[in-house]
Amino acid sequence: MTERKTAIVTGSSSGVGAATCIELSKRGWNVVINYSRSKTEAYDLAETCKGLGSQVLVCEANVANDSDCKKMVAETVKAWGRIDVLINNAGTTKFCDYGDLNGLTKKDFQDIYEVNVIGAYQMVKFAAPYLKKVNGSIVNTSSMSAISGLGSSIAYSASKGALSTMTLSLAHALAPHVRVNGVCPGFIETRWTKGFLGDRYESVKKNFEKAALINRVSFPEDIAKSIVYLAVDATTTTGQLLTVDGGQLVNQGRI
Repeated sequence: MTERKTAIVTGSSSGVGAATCIELSKRGWNVVINYSRSKTEAYDLAETCKGLGSQVLVCEANVANDSDCKKMVAETVKAWGRIDVLINNAGTTKFCDYGDLNGLTKKDFQDIYEVNVIGAYQMVKFAAPYLKKVNGSIVNTSSMSAISGLGSSIAYSASKGALSTMTLSLAHALAPHVRVNGVCPGFIETRWTKGFLGDRYESVKKNFEKAALINRVSFPEDIAKSIVYLAVDATTTTGQLLTVDGGQLVNQGRI
């Protein structure tokens, strides 16, 4: 077993997941970079992390598939003999106006839940024996959608609500050896957000900035620091959901 601590970060080829890998690499951790489609970005990120002194494993896997979850854990253990942190960051959605109830099908819900909820659970199930050996931790990337009920679609918000509740359940299930927490980001300035909103991006961003107490939205690096704090530094914190929204929720802002 290597002496270096090791983290698996699902959905980490870009955005918050990539920023989390970089943050952990700065701390000298081994990182598993996971992708399902963005191979080039994943390997580019691997070079960045290696440049920071990290040892890196790039793993192609779709967390919606149980066999892929099992493979990712097995390859990590084969490479380094340990798993100290699991970051369940992989997520998917289908964009659909809330008023269009015919815009979502049963399969849409199933596809979203398979990644956002069931995939996270399967990763926990396979990684738990190794996390318990080292008193490790888990952080699940949920969303403000789980609190507000607003997001890219009803199915997405519902899945994040389920993920948040599952986070609390897992904190009970894995205590006292594994801490389990979640982050609930608000608006994040990412390529994905810009692509989704298109021409509306700047106006929507300004609305979120106005609603936030600190008058700014988050970047992936902001969320990554919160994830790493819960995963590594908050050694007596478990069963918590950290809202990272610039104070929008406490300000009761209306978007």
